[in-house]
Amino acid sequence: MLNNLTAEINWENMWIATWETVYMSLIAVAATFLLGTILGVLLYLTDKGNMWENKPVHTVTAAIVNIFRSIPFIILIILLIPFTTFLIGTMLGPSAALPALIIGAAPFYARLVEIGLREVDKGVIEASQAMGASQWQIIQKVLLPEALPSLISGITVTGITLVSYTAMAGVVGGGGLGNLAYQEGFQRNNNEVVFVATVLILVIVFILQWIGDIWTRQIDKR
Repeated sequence: MLNNLTAEINWENMWIATWETVYMSLIAVAATFLLGTILGVLLYLTDKGNMWENKPVHTVTAAIVNIFRSIPFIILIILLIPFTTFLIGTMLGPSAALPALIIGAAPFYARLVEIGLREVDKGVIEASQAMGASQWQIIQKVLLPEALPSLISGITVTGITLVSYTAMAGVVGGGGLGNLAYQEGFQRNNNEVVFVATVLILVIVFILQWIGDIWTRQIDKR
């Protein structure tokens, strides 16, 4: 029965698509973690009452984050086609999907970073200031370490969102399992390909969640 179910599947194409999805997800998660953390820290520090309080910078940063967080991902991919073509040289393939994946996910993660930093006890920051710590020392040795469990939990949620984004990117030529499910599954009425591609995407999501949960438990000492 299993042989009949998978007889119409080209497994070589399936594994290539799987690795393309893993490639897009891992690169996008790493870049989103870096860019989102920078934006989240900037949002927190420039807010009222914090170390770098600056209303114009905070307003502009918040506006950029809110705008890009609000655009539906499938529309964002289309809007970014000229930028992607300029940057990568093509709008097709896994690498061409990366700019849209990162720009779509980083603002979402930045808000999670900001929320995580707000949960840090103000008393710990004030104690560090009283002991003469510089602003950079407070950011590097107090704020980020104290918020790290929230940052890891946040990037896990964002990573799972990115896997679903890669499937959407596949519909417009981004490669990966989404592209295979659409091109060989939907357009050729091959439901077996759609089913197996969906199962593989779920496996990737479960693995990401499992790694994120273990990592969060190991560093969360509260």
